[in-house]
Amino acid sequence: MRFRLTDDQKALRAGMRELLGRCFGREALRAAVDAPGRLDRALWRTLGEAGFFALRLPEADGGVGLGLPEAVLVFEEAGRALLPGPLVATHLAAASVPGAARGETVVAAVDGELVEWLDAAGAVRGDASGAVPLRSVDPLTPLHRVPAAGPPDPVAVLLTAAEQLGTAGRVCELAVQHARRREQFGRPIGSFQAVQHLCADLLVRAETARVAVYAAAVTADPADIAAARLLADEAAVQGARDCLQVHGGMGFTWEADVHLHLKRAWVRARRAGGSTQGAELLAAALAD
Repeated sequence: MRFRLTDDQKALRAGMRELLGRCFGREALRAAVDAPGRLDRALWRTLGEAGFFALRLPEADGGVGLGLPEAVLVFEEAGRALLPGPLVATHLAAASVPGAARGETVVAAVDGELVEWLDAAGAVRGDASGAVPLRSVDPLTPLHRVPAAGPPDPVAVLLTAAEQLGTAGRVCELAVQHARRREQFGRPIGSFQAVQHLCADLLVRAETARVAVYAAAVTADPADIAAARLLADEAAVQGARDCLQVHGGMGFTWEADVHLHLKRAWVRARRAGGSTQGAELLAAALAD
């Protein structure tokens, strides 16, 4: 498959990166980390006004009228910025839950055995009865576990893959930046072959996942979506681990952002459609 992003798609991605850089930069990220479990409703409404949640709604219904490829692009940017909140659930509820499209209603969803941001939600998709709070490894993603696992939504699986792709791209950038700046023995650590190999592996995994995720957004084929999710989960989790390796001991400190990317990637990988379940979905899709 050969395809290129259109000028409008490139502009959409650049505009979303600019918006998130302005509304959820590093200071806002660290402030959110210091106040875990609190969702910024003003930011949520800003996203609604920008059309983040109504992106795929028809223009006749007050939406932006775009498609799945464009949604993947904006969710990739959200993942890159570590934007908190039940983004996928609210986006998918834009057509059915009043206020979700405008960012006035926060929507959570039962995703496999987990529910993210249940206490902050004004509406819940799926049966969350009997939900039990969990201690989340990610300070920006409060979790509940539900007794019965719900079936995965293919679009939710793909948008999660897009978020993971955003993390994979960002940790690759962070690793390369640190390798250029950090010096050992009077030389940048990026001049050492072992560090170069880590950075090269980061890039290969991220770009392989990018091709798979973008292709799945075009075809919407279940097998393509399952494969894209597996590749994106690996690119995000292993990429964040390798980025920590490049940073050395300082990457594990609370002041650094690298560990936040790893923790978010771990949590996303537990959503429906990831890891073992993703492999089973891929096998079932290929068997049909």
